[in-house]
Amino acid sequence: MVAKDAKTKTIVIRLKKGRIACNPNQRACLKGLGLKKRHQEVSLENTPSVRGMIKKVIFMLDIVADN
Repeated sequence: MVAKDAKTKTIVIRLKKGRIACNPNQRACLKGLGLKKRHQEVSLENTPSVRGMIKKVIFMLDIVADN
């Protein structure tokens, strides 16, 4: 269990390719990550579920920062 005072690790990702040629599973992962447009950046909590979604579409993403 994580204490509320502890700082959570974050990861910043950027979508570098468009979603037009993706299959529906990859589009669902991008939607779950909160990425809609090319070159959009989002900061997410670094959890196993987020890392799993990133792994599915890693060829479309840039990892900007991993804190």
